[in-house]
Amino acid sequence: MKRTIKYYRIIWLKHDLPAGLSVFFVALPLCLGIALASGAPLYAGILTGIIGGLMVSLISGSQLAVSGPAAGLTTLVAASIISLGDYKIFLLTVVIAGLFQLILGLLKMGVIANYFPSSVIKGMLAAIGIILITKQIPIALGYDQPDFWAGGILKLFSGKDVPANLDDFRHHVTAGALLISILSIVIFVCYNYHLHIN
Repeated sequence: MKRTIKYYRIIWLKHDLPAGLSVFFVALPLCLGIALASGAPLYAGILTGIIGGLMVSLISGSQLAVSGPAAGLTTLVAASIISLGDYKIFLLTVVIAGLFQLILGLLKMGVIANYFPSSVIKGMLAAIGIILITKQIPIALGYDQPDFWAGGILKLFSGKDVPANLDDFRHHVTAGALLISILSIVIFVCYNYHLHIN
């Protein structure tokens, strides 16, 4: 039977409760991480997850939907905050953009997306992915200096005294963060390998 907002059956709770808990445990660190990577306050990530989970579910006509902060937009959000110079101004632009989205949704203008070439979308997502990877490398190494690429990697091979530069670079790397990063990658690769075998 189709679910509507007018009624709710208790029998659905045994399926919805574990599903809701699973989504909560996945969404909470994801929302916090995206807010941190975007340069926004941590509570902004939590609020975005709540609004995406509740409001979008009520407004959307789909029975199955995934909504909330997107990791692919962190670079755009961070660049927007820097260019606007004020987080409050950025929030105003988000509200205006949201109003435009609601209007376009009410006018059934989603078909416009069909006119965007898939190569443009794939290229944009690939570029965002590369930017995200380059931003995560210093975090994975636990590098404690602000300029990782120019002051760290490029300086490592640009000078004549490479061993001294390597020793200086080593002092700025956190062993605990590096160990956690390597362990996470190993678990991820082994898990994917296990899924492909089964």
